[in-house]
Amino acid sequence: MRVEQVASLEGHSDPVWCCAWSSDGNTLATCGTDKSIRLWTEQDHEWVCGTILSDGHSRTIRRVSWSPCGNMLASCSFDGTVCVWTKKDGEFECSVTLEGHENEVKSAEFSPSGRYLATCSRDKTVWIWEQGGTDDFECVSVQSCHTQDVKCVRWHPNEDILASASYDNSINFYKDEGDDWACDFTATGHDSTVWSIAFDREGDKLVSGSDDQTLRMWKRYHAGNQAGISPSWKCISTIQGYHTRPVYDVSWCHLTGLIASGCGDNKLRIFAPDPEQQVDCHTADAPNFIQAASLDAHRQDVNCVKWNPTRAGILASAGDDEVVKLWKVFDYEIPI
Repeated sequence: MRVEQVASLEGHSDPVWCCAWSSDGNTLATCGTDKSIRLWTEQDHEWVCGTILSDGHSRTIRRVSWSPCGNMLASCSFDGTVCVWTKKDGEFECSVTLEGHENEVKSAEFSPSGRYLATCSRDKTVWIWEQGGTDDFECVSVQSCHTQDVKCVRWHPNEDILASASYDNSINFYKDEGDDWACDFTATGHDSTVWSIAFDREGDKLVSGSDDQTLRMWKRYHAGNQAGISPSWKCISTIQGYHTRPVYDVSWCHLTGLIASGCGDNKLRIFAPDPEQQVDCHTADAPNFIQAASLDAHRQDVNCVKWNPTRAGILASAGDDEVVKLWKVFDYEIPI
């Protein structure tokens, strides 16, 4: 596998915490300690920042997330609030500020249906908000299943199922029970903080990155036709021996099946299904992933990695060195 840097996006004046692609893959949103959000688009084969949003938060912006339609952007901050930015007349403006968390909000993500927005916080809770209108969000559930700081929330790619990762070393899965949401399974196995999680294309597998310097792969197992029994998630593979510091972010490409990780050792790594394992990597109970690339991506911690959802092999990374980089992966094979 060959990986080339294709762009270096500079403009943030402090560490960059997150980068997020719009659903069409044409716009990259970035945010960080400088309390600003930058929107980057490609013009004449160069990536330029055409929009800076800086009037929404008073402290570090931890993450940003696009709505499926691309007309809304959610940002969460250490100031304890979530801002929803709405595109009106071609410009984004903060249309609503969501309050309620008692401490820093660490993650926010729209569901694939666009109906829900999930947020999580240092206050150990996960909130699920339902969108009633363009500027109308109602909190429909507060989940207090974690015992420590909740670092990340991720939606299933095809179903209204939510997963959260925490400082308590666990991953929780939530579903709508009709009158409220409920945590129907807790996955344990990591020896330290779970910083990030990502679903595969079908949503039957999930990869997690941890402070214990490993990636773990989890698979959903259904309980057959037994009514009332929730699916379970079991660890089927552990990727270890590569990272030398905490794994801060993971991203699973739905176009190629490649997994990217960002680490506190300043490296960006890419893992691919083992070509010598003669099984379908989508259904195998114990798929083997090998390290296909390791790059000194940033001068300081790699805080975020994100695959482009429409352009195969395009990857964004963000670091403590105030820079966002774009990478192109060549010479990889689409998994069987």
